[in-house]
Amino acid sequence: MDLVVQSPDELLAAVPHVLGFKPEESIVLVPFRSGLPITRVDLPKTAADREEVWDAISGPYGRHARPGSRLAILCFTDDRRSAELASQHLSNRLETVGITTHIRVWADGERWREFNTGSTGLQNPETAERIAAATVLTGAAQPAASRASLAASMVGDREPIAQLIPAARAAAADSSPALERDWALDRLEQFHTDGNRLSDVDGARMLVALETIGTRDAVWEDMSRENHTSHMALWNDLTRRAPDEVRAAPASMLGFASWLHGDGAKAWCALDQVPADRPYSMAAVVASALQNGIHPREWDRYQTQMRDLAGELDESYVPKPPGQQRDIPGTQPVTDRPAPGR
Repeated sequence: MDLVVQSPDELLAAVPHVLGFKPEESIVLVPFRSGLPITRVDLPKTAADREEVWDAISGPYGRHARPGSRLAILCFTDDRRSAELASQHLSNRLETVGITTHIRVWADGERWREFNTGSTGLQNPETAERIAAATVLTGAAQPAASRASLAASMVGDREPIAQLIPAARAAAADSSPALERDWALDRLEQFHTDGNRLSDVDGARMLVALETIGTRDAVWEDMSRENHTSHMALWNDLTRRAPDEVRAAPASMLGFASWLHGDGAKAWCALDQVPADRPYSMAAVVASALQNGIHPREWDRYQTQMRDLAGELDESYVPKPPGQQRDIPGTQPVTDRPAPGR
């Protein structure tokens, strides 16, 4: 999604639509040219926390910095002092890797202040409404009220499928991995065609089929930047409905599809759905892509390497965001000038 913004007020109004939720007590880094990731982190309140944030994001920004790289640091909080200290600290650190902080803005929901120039203004509800209307025209979903509500949207009624899992496992035992793989791919193709929600019976069978790594990988290999939105719809639904015993696979699939879509916040929230007592190597691959700020368009280059890695990762690793929550989508900058559509 490309939005043209011409003022701090418009930039602040656009950020929730880029992240997918309204940030609270957060810092958001927004590049003004392609090549850098958009990043959200919890607002650090101490010197140690500020260093921890920089340690967490320095790798991706150092890797993707190019001559002339510029970005805005936006602080969403009532705590103006912490916002000023944190944004200045990040600005200084970014300068060391060749990235200029073009704008440093603090906003508390009603007003804003640009720290570099000292200019101030109000957050105009009419601006927010206009930006929201513009995103509706692109077909984008409206942002969730908060990161917590985005995560909550991935939890639904699990009991119907939970009751069918034993029967699905018994049926799979009477079948063969090859037949179940073929069925899963056929059912996936049907979903791509009609978009109809899987029945509880089909949902249980799909989730059991994905327990076989060869089947999971075959379904994973179907995913591309051309069909990832269809995959997001399927795996979001099955993540909501899957009991813990079969939840890791659909949650990881959702995380990967969300990353391909450039939605790092949703990808992290999906990885949070991987049960803590059921670590999953595919989730570690998605977490690695997010932590390293890998752009979705680079997937073809990383594909073999990362899938090989999935088979070698320590299965004890449970992908969770670091102590400082961060959401690093693929590079989808909010530009200050017209840009080609994606």
